Amino acid sequence: MPNTGKSTLFNRLTGSSSRVGNWPGVTVDLLTARVVLGGEAVEVVDLPGIYDLHGFSDDEQIVRRFLENIPLDLIAVILNATQLDHQLPMALQFCQLGMKPVILINMIDEADQLGIRIDAATLAGDLRCPVVMLSARHGTGMNEVRAALTAGIQNSTPVSLDLLRSTLHADDQLVEHAEALVKKNVFAPSRLVRKVTERIDRVLLHPWLGLPLFLLAMFLVFQAVYTLGAPLQDAVAYLLGGFRVWALEPLQAVLPVTLYGFLVDGLYDGIGTVASFVPVIILFFFFMAMVEDSGYLARAAFLTDALMARLGLDGRGFVMLLMGFGCNVPALMGTRVMRSRSLRLLSMLVIPFSLCSARLQVFIFIATALFTPQQAPLILFFLYLVSFTAAFLTALIFGRRLKSDEPFVLELPPYRLPVARQVLMRGWHEVHHFLRRASTFIITGVVLVWLLTHYPNASTPGGAGSYASMLGQWMSPVLQPIGISPDMSIVLLFGFVAKEIVIGAMVAMTGLEGSALTGYLHTQMDSVQAISFMLFVLLYTPCLSTLATQRSESRSWKFAGYSTAWSLFLAWTVSFSVYQGVRLFGY
Repeated sequence: MPNTGKSTLFNRLTGSSSRVGNWPGVTVDLLTARVVLGGEAVEVVDLPGIYDLHGFSDDEQIVRRFLENIPLDLIAVILNATQLDHQLPMALQFCQLGMKPVILINMIDEADQLGIRIDAATLAGDLRCPVVMLSARHGTGMNEVRAALTAGIQNSTPVSLDLLRSTLHADDQLVEHAEALVKKNVFAPSRLVRKVTERIDRVLLHPWLGLPLFLLAMFLVFQAVYTLGAPLQDAVAYLLGGFRVWALEPLQAVLPVTLYGFLVDGLYDGIGTVASFVPVIILFFFFMAMVEDSGYLARAAFLTDALMARLGLDGRGFVMLLMGFGCNVPALMGTRVMRSRSLRLLSMLVIPFSLCSARLQVFIFIATALFTPQQAPLILFFLYLVSFTAAFLTALIFGRRLKSDEPFVLELPPYRLPVARQVLMRGWHEVHHFLRRASTFIITGVVLVWLLTHYPNASTPGGAGSYASMLGQWMSPVLQPIGISPDMSIVLLFGFVAKEIVIGAMVAMTGLEGSALTGYLHTQMDSVQAISFMLFVLLYTPCLSTLATQRSESRSWKFAGYSTAWSLFLAWTVSFSVYQGVRLFGY
């Protein structure tokens, strides 16, 4: 089930050596990893979190199709030690189908704090399958987990759960059976007192103070990221510049002018400029991992549920928006937990307005170049507020057409002190995903921009006679009213492919880097134009990966195109209003 620490256990078991695989009969990719258990190579598949096997939601249907189509050696069912009364029925479903799953009862550290005691040996006898107690966050019981999985695999014969097509027992029978098992094997105080959590929630979930405190916390995260990241960013830029002078510039005397310009001025400088922002991106992911691991993001969903309900969404939609801070793609895929198609479509319409890490990189670069260190964090915070506002406005406008009556159920986990290993693993997973995805797009984009700015006939990069200049002039009538120059128009065109390309495109287009590139930006835009440009980049279109995911998750090119058209319209309207409005006051 959700909120059982399944992903934490998966990472702990596999060392986060995961990959994505496509499986027969399943329409989506699933996370897999290979580990060695008892001398055997075993492939572990991380299935979506589900509530039962009936198959109401998309995720539950995905699990059913997987279990029906794939011969399996073993199933591991992860349960939350503090919620066995709610979660045992799903384990009983597997047992009644003839499988002997390994039951892994996670979060025993939290159960101990609450005074909950579980008789695992007696419960295993009643269920007639192995039961292992563990804490995936702290690594407690992992040796026993591996031993149980190894024994389960060695004693099993491959089967396919074709029996899923038969009728499962009625829910009330499973619930009654689970209640009897809990009564016999679980001791819990009459009232589970979570004193620390309750005291903190009185403040952080306050009807009036809760949301402002959350916004303050997020602002402090941005401030910390920028304050700590700026020196690291300068250090990386210094090292890259030193390597260029020491190792690459001597090649100018050996290589042809065109080849040297392409490799050094284009490819290396473009990738190097982007690489200098990686420390800031890493810090952002690690801080967000700490916020998530603490249990605060679930509170954010609770705080915003009433507001989101008025917009046609629920608290899960807000969580998806927060997930989009890392990347819009997994956030769009996360909407599968919603049973209502209307609710999914509305959520997929608002998620692309999340300020993802690729956009963050662009904004940090421009804010650093054109604003003071005191102004830059405020600019970033302002852009995040605009991101939320655009999402809420979109939900308000389209929520009337995409109505949903699906109830929202949220289990608030207790506050937890972030575990360093889990924060590092989760942060590294996001960073690795960003770097892997960004590197492909950046290299491709920088090469294309260099070709456009140097051919067919350009005396200077991007000068008259180049393809880039022609494209810039062609887009000028549309973008000039919002303060975007023809050169920056080319950058926006490549930003549609991937926002990671934007900075590299500037470098490849101008042949400049470092302070020279900063000086060039000052010639292209003042502070008002910079804000207009950043607003347009924030809102104008999702990247191609996001667009493709929208299409696959919605199963409709029409919906993806509609979403893109709305984003373009909103971006131009907002940028035009801000730019022309400020200019009216003489700025």
